[in-house]
Amino acid sequence: MIFKSRSSRFGTLIAVASLAASGFSSVSAETVVTVNGEDIDSTVFDAYLESRFQKPAAQASDEERTTVERELTDIYLLTTQPNAKELSEDPSIKAQIELQYRGTIAQAVARDFVASNPATDAEILAEYEAQLQQSPDQQYKARHILVSTQGEAQDLIDELKEGADFQALAKEHSTGPSGPNGGDLGWFSPDQMVKPFSDAVVALDNGGFSTAPVQTQFGWHVILREDSRENEPPTLESVREAIKQRVEQNKFQDYMQKLRDESSSDG
Repeated sequence: MIFKSRSSRFGTLIAVASLAASGFSSVSAETVVTVNGEDIDSTVFDAYLESRFQKPAAQASDEERTTVERELTDIYLLTTQPNAKELSEDPSIKAQIELQYRGTIAQAVARDFVASNPATDAEILAEYEAQLQQSPDQQYKARHILVSTQGEAQDLIDELKEGADFQALAKEHSTGPSGPNGGDLGWFSPDQMVKPFSDAVVALDNGGFSTAPVQTQFGWHVILREDSRENEPPTLESVREAIKQRVEQNKFQDYMQKLRDESSSDG
């Protein structure tokens, strides 16, 4: 499928960076509540609220704000107890604080990099055209029957050769989620399916079914190819945002690789 998502070890940083526009900002911090002499200002309050409810502080309800005030008060009550300072010197606690600090700063640096290096129109167009080149020429409409053994699949093929109805067999025998719908998989591109399955579909004629069981990691399949058509890729505008994020992710990955290379050469 064109422009499908791709997993990345940088996903967390990129996700945070891409949400920069929805991040909170405070022109001037004001004290919301004071606990044991420690002020909880509006910047801390809003940051906790947005993390807690995954929404901008300005959109929070009175009930959500009350919840945050209560929870932050409890946190500050505990962290201002006499033994809190002693506990904060424990090596394991210090390590957790260090990791939280580093993670927060790393996200801020990633966010700043993405904001400073946005995808240009030319880069978006180039990525779109590259994806078009990789997009399959055809889409297929198919049904399948999924069973656990090769023998079961072969028996079903024999029944089909004798004139049995594919949809009826799928409803009766298929263990896959499409079974109740007669094995209907709808329209798909070959790259949306595991390779042994897509190869088998491509090799069939419209209206033909597999004459040998097809094995994948899910089990054994009997496949009916119902129809085929030319693949119509999405317009640039319909996928512009997805491509923009992909380009910016690639830029960030290149940036991280550069930092690693520089760090290795310094060492």
